[in-house]
Amino acid sequence: MTAPDGSAAPADQKRAIERAMTHVADLIGHGHRVAITHGNGPQVGNILLKNQLTAHVVPPVPLDWCGAQTQGTLGALIMNALDPIPAATVVTRTLVDPGDPAFHDPVKPIGQYFSVVEARRFQALGQTWREFERGWRRVVASPRPVQILDAAPAVALMEAGYTVVAAGGGGVPVVRDADGRLHGVEAVIDKDHAACALAQAVGADILVIATDVPHAIAGYGTPEARPIGSVTPKEMRVLQAEGHFASGSMGPKVEAALRFVEEGGAKAVITSLDNIAAAISGNIGTTVNRES
Repeated sequence: MTAPDGSAAPADQKRAIERAMTHVADLIGHGHRVAITHGNGPQVGNILLKNQLTAHVVPPVPLDWCGAQTQGTLGALIMNALDPIPAATVVTRTLVDPGDPAFHDPVKPIGQYFSVVEARRFQALGQTWREFERGWRRVVASPRPVQILDAAPAVALMEAGYTVVAAGGGGVPVVRDADGRLHGVEAVIDKDHAACALAQAVGADILVIATDVPHAIAGYGTPEARPIGSVTPKEMRVLQAEGHFASGSMGPKVEAALRFVEEGGAKAVITSLDNIAAAISGNIGTTVNRES
């Protein structure tokens, strides 16, 4: 939901969303019922920066609140871009396991880069920060989604004829305490794993993961690099085990596609945004097909 150069200026975000929704509108025009989810990395990072810059004026809000805010903002922009197609945004909570090992090893970087002096100040507040090439950055847990809690209203809206925007940014991460009450947690849920969970929860037959490239690539960065076309889950698992998909980029997309098909989905497609309609028809993209 940003410009090709990564700009998250409001005008650039609006243009990027409008461009993206032209392709979604094509799918809807061909008779597909669509549930949309999206990332929120730059947007939630900007809210965190505002938190830090204005902490002496207004109390900072927790990370789960920041995620909920981005769902509303991006959802509204998506609905405007789709108009007059009926669309609705569901503020979506995603249940995670408080015992997920990710909470003991936060690795998901969020927000801006800071100096070591600034990072130490935030560490004193209980945050986890790590050093990267460009400076210090906050890292948080990235637990696996257990359940999309607000799938039922999303399904009801789809059955009523709406295109639904849900689980934006992976969903607002929540846990249940011993008394069964829900509480937000400081975490970021991977958007690809959340997309798989949402697709399963709404009963989708196809999962489409839009990215920057038309195919997943085997042997990326080598002379033997080749695009991956139509494959079975078994074939894709072999490529995965051989280490063809980087954990910080294509890896989560491939794993989400595999899980969706292995757990009952008809097929999962990985392709560039411009090609989503053609990819569903089988003309381009990487398609993981259920084995007959």
